[in-house]
Amino acid sequence: MEVQILEDSKEKLKIEVKGENHTLLNAVRKELWNDEHIKLSGYNMGHPLIPKPVLVVETDGKETARKALKDAIKRLSKSNDQLISKIKALKI
Repeated sequence: MEVQILEDSKEKLKIEVKGENHTLLNAVRKELWNDEHIKLSGYNMGHPLIPKPVLVVETDGKETARKALKDAIKRLSKSNDQLISKIKALKI
């Protein structure tokens, strides 16, 4: 995965995430909506044969877009760790 910042201001962050697909970006997009300061959270895949999706995050200004994204990723990571632990406990 390669990440490139396309736009970075207090209220708006636009990043290109090369090599990723709907699975990761949809999870991040949905988790961002759990933040009350998010005004916009979405992504555009562009051409299906050239996976260079662009994730866009906008806040109301009470929190930076960069912080909102970092917090959402931390929450997703914690949730994934819990899922892995529960699956391991099933001894599958």
